[in-house]
Amino acid sequence: QVQPVESGGGLVQAGGSLRLSCAASGRTFRNYAMGWFRQAPGREREFVAAISWSGLGIYYADSVKGRFTISRDNAKNSVYLQMDSLNPEDTAVYYCAAGDSVATHDYEYHYWGQGTQVTVSS
Repeated sequence: QVQPVESGGGLVQAGGSLRLSCAASGRTFRNYAMGWFRQAPGREREFVAAISWSGLGIYYADSVKGRFTISRDNAKNSVYLQMDSLNPEDTAVYYCAAGDSVATHDYEYHYWGQGTQVTVSS
């Protein structure tokens, strides 16, 4: 199993960028698909991006396509989310999760981090 730990959140102005990192403990990290989800206050958790274990399969939510980029480095047991052109609607707690296959539904993921807050000011 793996234990994801997110970092890199913070406060940024609209139009700015942030890079989230997720470091996952465990020697089997390279076997897992990884996903990023987010949850804004009063809203359900929603899919943001996902990447297969090989890095060849990548999916994005329509709301972030063209602005966010997911990547992974299996040698470093890490997955990243580069977020550009941020807007206030991107404000949320961002979660990193590991699952057996790349998917867009949160129930497909078994291991979750604690989340990192991203706040975008207008």
